[in-house]
Amino acid sequence: MNLAGSQGSVLATRLDGVRAQPRRREFAAAYAAARALRGRHPVNRDILYLLAIRLRYLDRFPEALGVLAELERYHPTYGRLFEERGFCPHAWRAMEPAIATFPSAARLNSWLPVSWRELERLYRECGCTPEAEATARFFGILERLPSEIGITNSLFGNGDIRAADQLVHHDLLKHRDHIEGTRLVARITMAHDDAEALHERVLRMASGYHAARYEYALALMRQLKHLRAREELEKFLAADPENRDYRIAHATACVRLGDFAAALLAYQKLVGGGPGDAELHMVIGYTLKILGRTTEAIQSYHVAAAVRPGYGNTYWNLANLKLHRFEDAELDQMLRYTADAGTTPVNRYHLRFALGKALEDRGECARSFHHYERSTALNKREIRYRPEFLENIPRLQVATSTREFFAARRGWGNPDAAPIFIVGLPRARSTQIEQVLASHSAVYGTRELPAIAHPVFHLHDLARSPDSPRYPGVLAELAREDCAQLGERYIRETRAHRHVRPFFIDKCRSNFPDLGFIHLILPNARIIDARSASMACCFSNFKQLFAPGAGPEFVYGFEDIAGYYRMYIELMRHWDTVLPGKIPRIQHEELVTDFSATVHCPLEFSNLKPESACFELH
Repeated sequence: MNLAGSQGSVLATRLDGVRAQPRRREFAAAYAAARALRGRHPVNRDILYLLAIRLRYLDRFPEALGVLAELERYHPTYGRLFEERGFCPHAWRAMEPAIATFPSAARLNSWLPVSWRELERLYRECGCTPEAEATARFFGILERLPSEIGITNSLFGNGDIRAADQLVHHDLLKHRDHIEGTRLVARITMAHDDAEALHERVLRMASGYHAARYEYALALMRQLKHLRAREELEKFLAADPENRDYRIAHATACVRLGDFAAALLAYQKLVGGGPGDAELHMVIGYTLKILGRTTEAIQSYHVAAAVRPGYGNTYWNLANLKLHRFEDAELDQMLRYTADAGTTPVNRYHLRFALGKALEDRGECARSFHHYERSTALNKREIRYRPEFLENIPRLQVATSTREFFAARRGWGNPDAAPIFIVGLPRARSTQIEQVLASHSAVYGTRELPAIAHPVFHLHDLARSPDSPRYPGVLAELAREDCAQLGERYIRETRAHRHVRPFFIDKCRSNFPDLGFIHLILPNARIIDARSASMACCFSNFKQLFAPGAGPEFVYGFEDIAGYYRMYIELMRHWDTVLPGKIPRIQHEELVTDFSATVHCPLEFSNLKPESACFELH
């Protein structure tokens, strides 16, 4: 529901009250209570779902179906809405619509026993015996599952990841010898280091389990093992070349491996003219942009907007191209969408960011700032940013990562000198430094690689102790062999992203809190601190819309941005103290005003002889 704090607690209590009323046969009162809640939270998933149920209880089926249509508009992947839709025509004895609807619910959330039971009953009433028997077999599997697995899988299927994750760590780990239990733990912990091993364990128990093997390929991608993931997916495609999920995942793996031409061809073949094609046209536009085919990218974004009117992400991607200028008619259309009560929060903040950029390009600064400010406020409601946790990072690093700590571990880690890390804040113009280095014949420029973030996340162990993380204190527990293995793992996992050159760049800027860890496992790696003027950097973050779930969470308010910037400065000052001379700083403004002189700094630090290509950037 994306509700936090006391507001979320109050709403949860009221929802519980509404849920309890039908058990007391108070259908009319329950409907009135749900309708009142909807007035305050018009697009809340659970409120719309409860309202539809109450209308069905009152035999107001057309109104119930109308609410379910609205629920689908805002929450199209919520399996229970299709289950509820199946009950409405079923209550009219209209079997064919119900038979068509219940499988949609089960496809989105296979752990809905009621859907399977009703579907079996409908098949039998229609005389479809083979279908009824197949449904009964699957329903029998569900009934035999331990209750914890069924409940957690249902939560996961409904998108309630946080609740599912809590159950995993409290109740589900005792079912690790159960195929479905292990598979479920692996799916929920997809981003964790042990997800790959859990999937492999499932496949040892059931090697022919295709759904589990597909999830294994997805886990490999999350662990940056894109080459192995693509190999697994190619096996699937050989057996089932028309499977849409396999084709999309394979194209995504191609993007991750930098094979954009192959990905583009795969995405284009998937377009079928359906309502779900908007996302495909979006990724096609993104891929075309990467390939430098900007005019075609703009066309693809426009097609996405036409396929799904009000799709805010298309307008933001157009604005973010930096080359597109919106016509007056486009701006008017975007303003109408932002004012439409039916526009979802996600689409609204994408539209407002696009309006902010479009108006900024026109020099209408006051109107531009208004839209940036409104959009960041909308975004902040959707996240759970905890600045107090980040503000503890410098204190924890100062306590652990001392000069004496590193002196006692001199010579540890993997000695490979190939990595060149570029760190800093987002929007600090680090790309220009990357371009200088990547223009050298001995250096390959990759992209922002999360190969450091994954082991650090594992060391944090936040799921078990969110308020007192083990990291960075746990670094003191690592043995020499651990550091060598972690360094080797980094070199191995990044190999698929770089060509055969002596050096490569990892420009994951957010690695700056973990420079002590990097130095511990890769003592010969180069690290460069990319800086730009504080006001320019902070304000640029404020008016940049980052990808959901992938961007920083501190950028949606001036106080949070300023606090994060202070944390960054404090941490870099600490690294300069305990690792003197290890991390040169390159100021963007100096690079702009005296390019030729400043270019020598990253080259000399990386022991690279200057080449003419490094001075000829355009």
